[in-house]
Amino acid sequence: MPELLDAIEIETGKNPSTSIIWLHGLGADGNDFAPIVPELQLPEAAIRFVFPHAPVQAVTINGGMRMRAWYDIADGAIRREDERGVRASQALIETLIARENERGTNAKRLVLAGFSQGGAIALQTGLRHPQRIAGIMALSTYVPVGEKLAAEASAANRDVPIFMAHGTYDPVIPLAQAEQSRGLLQALGYPVEWRQYGMPHAVCPEELADVGAWLGTVLGPGT
Repeated sequence: MPELLDAIEIETGKNPSTSIIWLHGLGADGNDFAPIVPELQLPEAAIRFVFPHAPVQAVTINGGMRMRAWYDIADGAIRREDERGVRASQALIETLIARENERGTNAKRLVLAGFSQGGAIALQTGLRHPQRIAGIMALSTYVPVGEKLAAEASAANRDVPIFMAHGTYDPVIPLAQAEQSRGLLQALGYPVEWRQYGMPHAVCPEELADVGAWLGTVLGPGT
């Protein structure tokens, strides 16, 4: 059984039955997105936000420095994600999902969200999760291990709502790479809501407003 990751948790009301697991990017930690909860301007509702800390590991493209990362990335002309690391992090997030189920959140009331590497793991996990979830939010990211998605996709989540957003000036994950992932998802029949903003590898106020609106839609009235 994979370890249970340490995480920052924010509950917006008593006895939440809705959960949002939000994964940070390379080199950051759960503190990175915790401050944005009020900025989402969600209606009054009891939601548990879970911001886990990724494991610390050596990252090849950063000279082997050890930092919080969901998977390693090889250096070279084509930067490839470490498939073994991707799947290991998928297992870690499945453990978090199981804990939310035990704490009263039905899978249909759970959103997986993430930025950059965290968004890649949100897609990797959500598209393969055996129970239908509420949605997947993927910010400034791409589909990892995309060549295996068609064979591994969960039937339960073949129509899961997906929100993808990207910066037009992103130097870390080029816009074209994100667009390619969007095309892959759409070709497989997934409903993708796409947004792009004039920003680098970051988030912006307009994006957060769109994220809040999307969350209200997928989680339903009163959320």
